[in-house]
Amino acid sequence: MANPNLLKIPVQKSAANPAMPRTRPIWSLRRSEIVWGYLFMIPFVVLVCVFTLYPILGSLRITLYNWNGLDNPTQFVGLRHFAEVAKDPYFWNAFKNTVVYTAVLVPVQLTLALLLALVLNNAKMRFRTFYRTVYFLPVVTSLAIGAIAVRLMLGRGGAQISELFGIDPPISPIASPQFALPSVILFGIWHSFGINLVYFLAALQTVPEELYDAAKVDGANGNQRLLYITLPTIRPLATIIVFFAILGSLQVFEQSFVLTGGGPFFASEVVSGYIYSYAFGGSAVGRSVSSVNIGYASATSLFMSLVVLGITIIQAVVLRRTRKA
Repeated sequence: MANPNLLKIPVQKSAANPAMPRTRPIWSLRRSEIVWGYLFMIPFVVLVCVFTLYPILGSLRITLYNWNGLDNPTQFVGLRHFAEVAKDPYFWNAFKNTVVYTAVLVPVQLTLALLLALVLNNAKMRFRTFYRTVYFLPVVTSLAIGAIAVRLMLGRGGAQISELFGIDPPISPIASPQFALPSVILFGIWHSFGINLVYFLAALQTVPEELYDAAKVDGANGNQRLLYITLPTIRPLATIIVFFAILGSLQVFEQSFVLTGGGPFFASEVVSGYIYSYAFGGSAVGRSVSSVNIGYASATSLFMSLVVLGITIIQAVVLRRTRKA
């Protein structure tokens, strides 16, 4: 039989309470930690179940019905909505616009953010805090208010802007099928640029200065320090930043809905706007309120969620390989 004294750990005697015992059973400490751990988890689990799990299960149920959102869903259609989504050219047009938005915004924005972060990370640069604040201001500005302001500027002065680029006849960029989506992309780059700049600045702070000092002693120039010290060191964090940017871009909504309304002629409609139009009636993008079908919108949302889930799985695999490299 095990010696019970081995299952005890020493505890310092308290000066305020000399009668406090010197030993305490390990099992009581572990039991107390487990109990308190579960107690602290209860609020989080309740919130997740109420605001995440329950809506997901409810949305899965609604995909099986035609439902206008007013009465209880009774018209069972099975998996018909998924087949309709797969055959709808307007959905694939919105999906294409979402992919184009992500494919252009992410590399352009992150490249500019990294380059500017390298400049602002220089401790010898004057007013660098001021510049960081200026670039971060759009992030804390209301996206909808910013989009409305840009829409008013482009709507009234868009013709003059198009004349500067030699476009004939002059036309507002947000009113042109060719330039509506690029306008949304440029606005998205401007609005969320600051947050990625802050992410890269935080990543650069993790690079030890000793590595730079050693490289300077060995005669490495600035480009060599960037390629062989900075970039390899921040690679794990940069991978996370890239996937955060991709996931955020795939969920684009306000940029398109407020700035262009998804038009003209669905030229800048994205998947979130497509879902919104069927869930709440999107007259702004060419659909009437009579086309409201929350079951169909839920099926489209589930399809997009599976796409995002696939990207998340890829992210986990890439991060694991990055850490092993």
